Amino acid sequence: AAGGRIVAVGTTAVRALESAAGADGRVRAAAGWTDLVVTPERGVRAVDGLLTGLHEPTASHLLMLRAVASVTADGEALGRAYAAAVRRRYLWHEFGDLHLLLPG
Repeated sequence: AAGGRIVAVGTTAVRALESAAGADGRVRAAAGWTDLVVTPERGVRAVDGLLTGLHEPTASHLLMLRAVASVTADGEALGRAYAAAVRRRYLWHEFGDLHLLLPG
């Protein structure tokens, strides 16, 4: 409400925040379960950035990362980042390498 960024820590946090966000993007108190799937087509309403592990290039989590990346950078930034991670043999999600997506 004050105009600051909302940076989610993890993809589960994105789903929780986006599930609690209204059409206006404001997050309100909520409880329960969600079946929300965040995709580029749906986009994000509340989340401005994401700190997350590197998911395998074919993982469904990449749809969510693309949704966040579309508001944080040109559509190609995520692809370039993943290509660099593959070249440099970064470790995938379970092993601890992370990346931060922030508005460009």
